[in-house]
Amino acid sequence: MISRIKGTLVTRDLDRIEVETPGGVIYEVEVPLTILQRLPSPPAEDFEIRTLQVVREDSLTLYGFAEEHERELFRRLLGATGVGPKVALAMLSTYDAPRLAQALAEKDLAALTQVSGVGKKKAERIALELADRVKDLVVAGEGVTAGGVGYTQEAVAALVHLGYTFVDADAAIRRALEQGEPEGREELIRKALSDE
Repeated sequence: MISRIKGTLVTRDLDRIEVETPGGVIYEVEVPLTILQRLPSPPAEDFEIRTLQVVREDSLTLYGFAEEHERELFRRLLGATGVGPKVALAMLSTYDAPRLAQALAEKDLAALTQVSGVGKKKAERIALELADRVKDLVVAGEGVTAGGVGYTQEAVAALVHLGYTFVDADAAIRRALEQGEPEGREELIRKALSDE
């Protein structure tokens, strides 16, 4: 099992990277977009990426992650009924690991159905299977506490009602939360709108 690759990042495409080891072997690694955007531009020496090797009848593929909790969430997604590497990759390309884990733990179907290839029934099944199994991977940001989760979801819904796409609304609310914990839903919405 290949769990990490160290070497020089030689290429970075839309969904995959290539890493050349000191021995001259070049590994192709598929990477979710949320992680890809955080990687350095090639060529990058002293590069290291955590990997998960997935073996299928017709393929052997490496998937890459910057942090251990991202790899662990991918592994748990693969353990859910009907979730293969393609769907798991799409889920982690739509949301970063903490946000995805939060959506699963809260059974947030509106968030899960934003993922390409995940309809309402599949989202319900995945959330039902994984809600309790991903709670330890939820990394709560500021304002996303047990008491605050409800109004953050309401704020996202309000922005969607104003014409935002779900993904843009979710990102705007997360940016607003990074500025400090608001007193309530209305202040959170105002902060999100003032940033746009």
